[in-house]
Amino acid sequence: MTPMNRRRFIGWLSTAGLAPLLGPSVLHAADAETVTDAALAKAGRLLGLDFDDAERELMRKSVEEHLESYEKLRELPLGNEVQPALLFSPLLPGASVPAAGEKKSSPRKRFSKKSLARLLREPAGPAFHSLRELGALLREGKLSSVELTRRYLERLKRFDAELHCVITLTEERAMRLARRADEELARGVDRGPLHGIPWGAKDLIAARGYRTTWGAMPFKDQVIDLDAAVVEKLDAAGAVLTAKLSVGALAWGDVWFGGTTRNPWNTEQGSSGSSAGPAAATVAGLVGFSVGTETLGSIISPSQRCGATGLRPTFGRVSRYGTMALSWSMDKLGPICRSVEDCALVLEAIHGADGRDASAIDAPFVWNADRDPATLRLGFDREAFEEESPDRPYDQSALRNLRGMGLTLHPVSLPKLPVGDMLIILDAEAGAAFDDLTRSNRDDQLVRQIEQAWPNVFRAARFIPAVEYIQANRARRLLMERFEAMMREVDVYVHPTYGGSTLLAANLTGHPTVVVPNGFRGDGTPASISFTGGLFREAELLAVAKAYQDRTGYHRSHPPLFSGS
Repeated sequence: MTPMNRRRFIGWLSTAGLAPLLGPSVLHAADAETVTDAALAKAGRLLGLDFDDAERELMRKSVEEHLESYEKLRELPLGNEVQPALLFSPLLPGASVPAAGEKKSSPRKRFSKKSLARLLREPAGPAFHSLRELGALLREGKLSSVELTRRYLERLKRFDAELHCVITLTEERAMRLARRADEELARGVDRGPLHGIPWGAKDLIAARGYRTTWGAMPFKDQVIDLDAAVVEKLDAAGAVLTAKLSVGALAWGDVWFGGTTRNPWNTEQGSSGSSAGPAAATVAGLVGFSVGTETLGSIISPSQRCGATGLRPTFGRVSRYGTMALSWSMDKLGPICRSVEDCALVLEAIHGADGRDASAIDAPFVWNADRDPATLRLGFDREAFEEESPDRPYDQSALRNLRGMGLTLHPVSLPKLPVGDMLIILDAEAGAAFDDLTRSNRDDQLVRQIEQAWPNVFRAARFIPAVEYIQANRARRLLMERFEAMMREVDVYVHPTYGGSTLLAANLTGHPTVVVPNGFRGDGTPASISFTGGLFREAELLAVAKAYQDRTGYHRSHPPLFSGS
C-alpha cells in the first residue's frame, strides 16, 4: 500500500472509530515533513490562490502524499502511443453521425472531368497536375507510376537544398509500390483515384522500416516498427509513399533538427508549420499530395503561407494510430494538396475508424464535384472581416467573389468566450505526452529554446493544476454547445484565415476547416481565405470551397523557382 493510500485508509478507520486497532508505527509512518509551509505559500501564489496558516498545515501532508503518488506513477512505462482513459468527442449529447452501414444508401460519388488532350500540352508537366489529372494519364497509359514516381523522387532530391523539406526518402518502398501499381492497372485492377500516385507523409507518421523523427533531435534516429493507419489506408488505395517530410520539432513551427523549411514562393521565408514539409513539397510539385497533422493550426498555417489547399477534417474523422500524440483531445490528420477536389479524394481514402484510435469515428463521406453551392446556407464572420489586417483587401475580394457567384451570405457571430485561455488544455496534454523528455532533461537537445517553444511550454505545464485543466474542459463544453448552435444557422461559413477566433475555437470544438489560396501580394507570396463547416460535413464544406476555387483559379499558379517538369 502506498503512503497516500495508507493515510486514506487510516483516515477511514479513524472516522469509523477503528484507529485503535492499528499500532503507532502504522499511524505515524508517513509523518516525515518534506513540504514546508513556506513552499506551500509560494506555490499558492503561483496558482493565484491564498491559503491561511491553518489551511496550509492541513494541506501539507496531503501534498506530500501526492508527490509520493507521482513518483510511483512515473515508474510506469507510458509511451507516446498510450492514450488516456478519458476521451474527447466533438459530438454533443444527443448528436449522431450516419452509421457506417448507411453508406450504401448515400448518393454516388462524382468526380470532375479532365481533358486528356489539354494535359498532354501542359508546359509544367505532370509535377503540378491535380490527382484527377494524374489518374487520367495513368489509366490511359500516357504515364506510368514508375515514371511518375522517379520524376517526383528526382525533384525531391533536386529541390530539397532550397526547401529543406525532406527528412527521409522512402525510395525503395516507393519503387516497389509504383511497380505494383503499374502491374495492377495493366491487369484492370483499379484501387481508386489515388492508385499509382506518389505522396509524402509528415514525419510524425510512422512507416515501417524508416525513421520517424518527429523533427526533433532527441528522436532523430527513432524507428517505429509499424505503419500508421493513414499509411495502411493509402497503401490499400494504391498511393505511393515517396518521402517522410519535415515537421517543426514535436509539431511546432518550421524549424527542425535539419534546419528551417522554406516557402516555395519566397525561400527567404520559412514555410510556417508544423506541417512545414508537406505544404512546401506539395506546392513546389515534389509530391502529388501530402498528409499533415493539426492540433492548433499546423495544417492551416503552412498551407496559407505556401499557397496550398489544406483540409483539417472533423476531430475523429481520421485514425491517428501510428502518429505522434501531442494533445489527445485536439490532434487531427488531414490532406494538404493543390486543389479542393484533391483534398476530397485523399479524405475519401483515409477517413474512418480502425479500432485502434479510440477517438476515431465512422461516418460516411461521399464526394460530389458537381454539387451546387447555392443549395447550401453560406455564412460569414462579419466581425472578423471588419478587423484591420494587411490582407483585408484580399478578404474583402473573397466576399465579392462569393456574392458574384450568386450566393447569399448570412452573418454569423462566434461565441464570446475566453477561447485563448482554454489552451491550457493543449499545454497540459502536451506536457503529459512529453513528460519523460522534460524529466530526463533531454528537452535541452531541442533546437528552439525560447519562450514560445515546446521545452518552455512543457516545463510550465507542470504548474497547471488538474482542477484548472478540468475547468478549462468544462468551459470547452460551453464553447462546443454555442458553436454548434451557431452552425445550425448555416452549413458553411467563410472567414479570414487568421481573423476572429475560428482557428482557435474550431480546433477546440473539432469542426473542419479548409484553407485555399486567395490572390497574391505585392511580394509575390500567396494570401488565403478559409471555410469552416459542420461536424462530419466535409462534403458540403468542400463543395463551397471548390466552387470558389474554380471561379478564382489562384490554385493553378505555381512558384516560378520550381516550375517545369
